Amino acid sequence: MRATVEQGMRVMGMISGTSVDAIDVAICDLAPDAVSGPDALTLRLVAHAEQPFPPTLRERTLDLLALQAAPLADLTELNFQIGAAFADAALQTLATAGIGVEEIDLVASHGQTLYHLMESGRTPSTWQAGEAAVIAQRLGVTVLSDFRVADVAAGGQGAPLVSYLDALLFAGPHTVALQNIGGIGNVTFVPGGSAPEDAYAFDTGPGNALLDRAARVFGLAAGYDEGGQMALRGTVHNDLLAELLAHPYFTRQPPKSTGREVFGDDYADEILARAAQLRPSADDTMATLAALTADSIVRAYRSFGPPRIDTVHVSGGGARNRALMERLRALLPQSRV
Repeated sequence: MRATVEQGMRVMGMISGTSVDAIDVAICDLAPDAVSGPDALTLRLVAHAEQPFPPTLRERTLDLLALQAAPLADLTELNFQIGAAFADAALQTLATAGIGVEEIDLVASHGQTLYHLMESGRTPSTWQAGEAAVIAQRLGVTVLSDFRVADVAAGGQGAPLVSYLDALLFAGPHTVALQNIGGIGNVTFVPGGSAPEDAYAFDTGPGNALLDRAARVFGLAAGYDEGGQMALRGTVHNDLLAELLAHPYFTRQPPKSTGREVFGDDYADEILARAAQLRPSADDTMATLAALTADSIVRAYRSFGPPRIDTVHVSGGGARNRALMERLRALLPQSRV
């Protein structure tokens, strides 16, 4: 590490989410902010990119996540392979931005979640693959990792982790919800006029994971419902939706977190089997799955959120799904989405 926070640091952050579709990379400058106080920092985004997850590695990872079991040799190898993919993503981002690796003082790598265990009666635990030592060797830069692990070890849920930064960036007179719709949905509530410490967050339930599995089963070439086009053609099957919204996760009190272990391929296949009994069209099934994501988000707001939400900022791949966004706006008429 060639710099300290007191001198200013250039930090690279990397993460791959539950959709396993890209490695997100951001490069930021951190520097002291003497005007705001002795402990204050400024943050400036220098460059960012979404580097596609290597297709063969993505397929292997998704297969493992679907099986929820693998030989130790395969798990060991996968951890190093994902680490190498993260290193490649870092180097590609640096090259595109015209930044030398010697300019990076620190790398913070979340990795790729393989299993997140919050099951009652089990030891709370979590595992993110993407060996930090591989990244450090490839880049020649100090790498920090195990952020989610550290949160669980400290008694937290391990997710979502971005809440404090959300609060710092969006605190103000109005109440804001920061909704991420990745493979899993999560929200941070920032009450208007509050301190950053008053923000709170939790996983709302499924995001795109069930939709993406259905898209693969239905043979969509992209592997997902691009723009929500298929869902937009369909009509929500209300009986099936009511069954799905009875899932016990939605009524659990926060703090809570979830993952593909609950809302993954196995659950998606159960839904598709149930749909085969009720016989909605493929488009109607996709519309119903989009409605499940949107409705579970809104139910979480009404059950556990502030009484009034002025603005909902949506991020993640779900923000590009028109069916999801249109239903969210329809269900939240008093909020700007």
